[in-house]
Amino acid sequence: MFSEEFRQAISSANSVMILTGAGVSKESGLDTFRDAGGHWSRYNPIELASPQGFAADPKLVWEWYSARKEKALAAEPNPGHFAITEMEQIFPNFSLFTQNVDRLHQKAGSKKVHELHGNIMSAHCNNCGLVYMNEIDITQGLPHCAVCGGYARPSVVWFGEQLPEEILEKAINFTKSVDIFFTIGTSAEVYPAAHLPHLAKESGAFVVEVNPNETSFTRFADISFRNPSGEILPKILNLIKEVKSYG
Repeated sequence: MFSEEFRQAISSANSVMILTGAGVSKESGLDTFRDAGGHWSRYNPIELASPQGFAADPKLVWEWYSARKEKALAAEPNPGHFAITEMEQIFPNFSLFTQNVDRLHQKAGSKKVHELHGNIMSAHCNNCGLVYMNEIDITQGLPHCAVCGGYARPSVVWFGEQLPEEILEKAINFTKSVDIFFTIGTSAEVYPAAHLPHLAKESGAFVVEVNPNETSFTRFADISFRNPSGEILPKILNLIKEVKSYG
């Protein structure tokens, strides 16, 4: 299953970067944004996750995110999450960048997590940016900022918004210097995150793709696994332990 080239890459690697997408969370029972079924499938994503959608109907947006938050809180990390957590403990220079907003990586014990798209558990003022410290209960009405009176909003990156500059810069800098780059459960279609695997390849990293489906990046990867992350990552972890004589 594992090529000698992959074994050698692991053997010599000191730095590892992992990029995860919605497919990893889907294995824990969380629908991807595009798979939102039932009641929410009636809505255009722009109505639910954009500045203009929030301006038009903040109550609808908060109902949507409250429903997603409830599901995220009830979800449990899968074996892929836990394998990534163990990888962090093996490599001296490790970083995890995720497009997911559910905080399942943190729930699995990962420490070096950078959230490219924010997270569904936090909120801030849509006007002045003040972080909203209290738990939000929309049954008590829409939350307002205590300083400027503006509406609080979920601290996620919406359609039409830029990724946090500091986190994106960290991702780019780490990508340029990494030995092995894993792109896991992401369609490789949402930019600028989708550029990171290409940048890693251009910078000399050994690039590993994990996705049950072929993506636009598959042909560029050094090795590509057509498996769910919860199935293949524990096996890759065992290989890493074997090669590194760890555990």
